[in-house]
Amino acid sequence: MINVIYARYSSDNQREESIEGQLREYYAFAEREGISIFDTYIDRALSAKTDNRPQFQKMIKDSGRQKFDVVIV
Repeated sequence: MINVIYARYSSDNQREESIEGQLREYYAFAEREGISIFDTYIDRALSAKTDNRPQFQKMIKDSGRQKFDVVIV
């Protein structure tokens, strides 16, 4: 199974450090569960009110190409 991570933060409510915190949690979860991470998609300082986020769109396209099976968020 191929697993990826998607992390993002909003410029309105969070700081850059929140990405690192999210990634620490995601990787800790993956390690506990014996999950290997293939790739990460990260959008910084972009609102979740729209799906017009570069890495989110790349993740959607990669999903359509069946490059991975699971997204950890």
